[in-house]
Amino acid sequence: MVAGPSSKPDSSDGPGEAEPSLRGILGSLQEQLRELEHATRPELGTVRSELRHPEPAWRRVTPGERRLPVAIAVVVAIALQTLLPDNLVIHPPWLLPALEGALGVGLIAANPVRISRTSTTLRAASVTLIVLISLANAWSTVLLIRGLLNGTEGENASALLGRGASIYITNIIVFSLWYWEWDRGGPVARASAPRPYTDFLFPQMISPNLVSPDWESTYVDYLYLSFTNATAFSPTDVMPLSRWSKMLMLVQAAVALLTVALVIARAVNIFK
Repeated sequence: MVAGPSSKPDSSDGPGEAEPSLRGILGSLQEQLRELEHATRPELGTVRSELRHPEPAWRRVTPGERRLPVAIAVVVAIALQTLLPDNLVIHPPWLLPALEGALGVGLIAANPVRISRTSTTLRAASVTLIVLISLANAWSTVLLIRGLLNGTEGENASALLGRGASIYITNIIVFSLWYWEWDRGGPVARASAPRPYTDFLFPQMISPNLVSPDWESTYVDYLYLSFTNATAFSPTDVMPLSRWSKMLMLVQAAVALLTVALVIARAVNIFK
């Protein structure tokens, strides 16, 4: 009896064929997952970056800056005006300080803690206050320079240096108020953040990762800007971007340079 050919199972129906097919499906799924991750990675990175570094305060709505620093500056400016002799101030000597004090009290009453309320009347009152302080100091500066050129001022070196310092410090406060009032529409406008473009570029705006995200420019920053411009006679770390800010810094530097040069030169001659 001849045995027939032995029967072997068909390998095509076994698990060996199914295994490569399953691996191919898994590999395809993994490739699709990698492509999806690669496509969404920029968005995920942006979200993570925003969580770590939120929008800086100077670009978003904030409660508004505090009134106290600018109120102190206005009081100092008024006090310095009252210390000048009668021949260097507008007559009657009490008129401008009284008007400035009344406007200052009104502005403080409208925004006692934070400068957040705005209206046409309040903005006009704020600008008028700065104009009056500017007018008084400009008048004193012109009279002092004219007296120095004519020889009618500067008989006493100590008195001359005191008057020159009073006008010089008031000049710093005056221009700091102008910078503060006009940069991006003023303090109230900066708090509501309607303007994306700034008139002054502070270092904190360039390097937001080095400062708190709650930083925003306040009056103290503009006072520093005015001081450095009046002493260096040029921009230092705060750069003017708009044309009006450049022209205003130019005028301040010119006035400061002229005042300091004449007062110091006259004082040196007296000491000799």
